[in-house]
Amino acid sequence: MKAQVQKGFTLIELMIVVAIIGILAAIAIPAYSDYQARSKMAAGLAEISAGRTAFEEIVNNGGTVAVGDNADLGLASTTNNCTITLSANSIECAMENAPTQIASAKLTWTRTAADGTWACATTGASDARFAPKSCPQ
Repeated sequence: MKAQVQKGFTLIELMIVVAIIGILAAIAIPAYSDYQARSKMAAGLAEISAGRTAFEEIVNNGGTVAVGDNADLGLASTTNNCTITLSANSIECAMENAPTQIASAKLTWTRTAADGTWACATTGASDARFAPKSCPQ
C-alpha cells in the first residue's frame, strides 16, 4: 500500500501564519510612521541649514537680509518638506505634507546679532524624539 502524501496546508497552519503576520504588522507600521516623521524633520533642517552661509555672507559684507526674500539666500519658499520663511535674524521651516506627529512642527535657526552665533530650536512636534539631535525641542 502506498502512504498518502499530504498536499497543501491545514486551516490551523494558515491561521497561525496570518496571526504572525498581523503581530509583525502591528509592530512595524507605527515604527515606520515614526521613521517617516524623523526623516522629514531631518530633511527640513537640511533645507534651511543651507541658507545660513548665504545669510552670514550678506551680513558680514555690511548688508541686511530682506525679510521674506528667500531668493537672496538661495532658498525656495516652499519645498516638499516645508514652507521656508525668513526674518531679520532667523530662518524657519514650517512642516508641509507631514505625518500627524509633526504636522504643526517648526524648525528655526536663529542668529544672535551680537556675536553671530546660530542656535536651532524645534517647536510643535508631538514628541521631542522627532526633533533632530542638532535642533532639540
